Amino acid sequence: MAYHIERTHKLTLDKPCITIKIPFERLGLDENMDQVVLSDFALRKWVNHIEALNEMIYNRSRSDKDNGAFYCFRPTNVVLQRNASFVEVISEKCYLCLMITVQLPFKNNDKAMRMLCKMLPKEVEELIAKFDIIKLNATYELVKKQNLIREWLKSNDYCAFIANGSILPRNKEGSGPLEGALPFISPEDNEVEICGLRGMGIKHGVTVITGGGYSGKSTLLDALNSGIYNHCTGDGREFVITDQSAMEISAEEGRSIKNINITPFIKWIPNSSAEQFSTDYASGSTSQAANIMEAINVGCKLLLIDEDRSATNFMIQDIKMRSLIKHEPITPFTERVRELYEAAHVSSVLVIGGSGEFLSVADQIILMDNFVPKNVTQEAKKLCEHDKPRERIPHTKWEIERNITADHFSSYPQGSGTEKLMVSTMGYLMIGDEQIDIRGLYNITSHAQLAAIAFLIRKIAISNQDRLIFLHEKIKKALEDMEREGVDIVFSSFFPGFERWLELPRINEVLSVINRMKHLDFID
Repeated sequence: MAYHIERTHKLTLDKPCITIKIPFERLGLDENMDQVVLSDFALRKWVNHIEALNEMIYNRSRSDKDNGAFYCFRPTNVVLQRNASFVEVISEKCYLCLMITVQLPFKNNDKAMRMLCKMLPKEVEELIAKFDIIKLNATYELVKKQNLIREWLKSNDYCAFIANGSILPRNKEGSGPLEGALPFISPEDNEVEICGLRGMGIKHGVTVITGGGYSGKSTLLDALNSGIYNHCTGDGREFVITDQSAMEISAEEGRSIKNINITPFIKWIPNSSAEQFSTDYASGSTSQAANIMEAINVGCKLLLIDEDRSATNFMIQDIKMRSLIKHEPITPFTERVRELYEAAHVSSVLVIGGSGEFLSVADQIILMDNFVPKNVTQEAKKLCEHDKPRERIPHTKWEIERNITADHFSSYPQGSGTEKLMVSTMGYLMIGDEQIDIRGLYNITSHAQLAAIAFLIRKIAISNQDRLIFLHEKIKKALEDMEREGVDIVFSSFFPGFERWLELPRINEVLSVINRMKHLDFID
């Protein structure tokens, strides 16, 4: 056993970070075990032991600073690589490592010694004694089946799967299934069997989810959005599996856009260029157009769009409005959604409840009725039989490549010799002179993942020596390093205000944050 103690950051010397290193043989573990699954399982068990420690020293009349406290990362229901729990190999010997922080009690050295030298080691021994290999193996089997379903989706014509019996609605805290919720049952026409599980398969193409208010449309889309990651046992969405490149797209009024081609959706802009569009305060339509083009650039193959979060004039324009408005710069998404699939191989799942414009271009239409899905594709297509044919519009170019110059890409504010890096609880990330609005990024799982993105961008900025920065290449290599050497390699104790926890992000979210920087020079 080993306890490695270090400072969390320079301003909190009374709150050290402790990494507990437990040899595999103490836990009866095999060295060939999947490290991410093992670490995730162990962390979820360790949280209960930390709660037990805090209950023993709790004093409601004193603050944590006066009384002392133990802290560990509380994971969401997704299985991810983290620095709070990981596997380390030392001298060819494997160790399960659990990271915690400890608030030492103010001016009470005896209690601090008792907390660190008696209480903590005793609770670690409790964890070892109660470590359940049978439940761990069941977790392995769950993740193995989730990954097999992902492989099946890749090799077949499907982009998502929702198993029968899944509980999609969330509880008030959003931390688990809603008690008493109706289990999901697939429509017969959409039912497929994968790895012994039956459920609704969503094929590549254009899928419309419709229904009345409060019928479960957005809940279904939210479940699909969460399905980019594997979920732990008891989540209710364990077998909601989605293409891992999927991104939720919305209008994001007020976001910064730099030098991107949005001509597939915006033909011209007064006093500006739609081919190299830039603004510090985007409208709903231009922001949604930019979000789609940036998602395609990242490699996204599935767009998840809810009309409630979209710009109406970007999504649709009916016949009456097309007749009335003679000079319309916006090509609505209805005109491009099929081309987007057929030419760029990007599928779309759309939640639509207020307009029938998408019915004629959809491959399949799912009606949600009180959280029960029904396939109404044929019925909906009959309603479109007498629609006036749409005008053919010229095909567009979807491929873009975006890189940046090194100018202004820095964690140092201009004229300052001290780095600046912060993540605000109000939805902003600050690095150098940048204040980045990240409130419209719905795929970030936790504050720990956002912190990891911040530290990753900072590391790329301070280590860069190139005049032209190839973003995909740099970020991909940095993420591979984090995956191989541990998420913690990007962390720096220099910056106060950060908790100690990091979670591995996707390249999609890292690029999305960089795309919202106002001072960068993008080369399209």
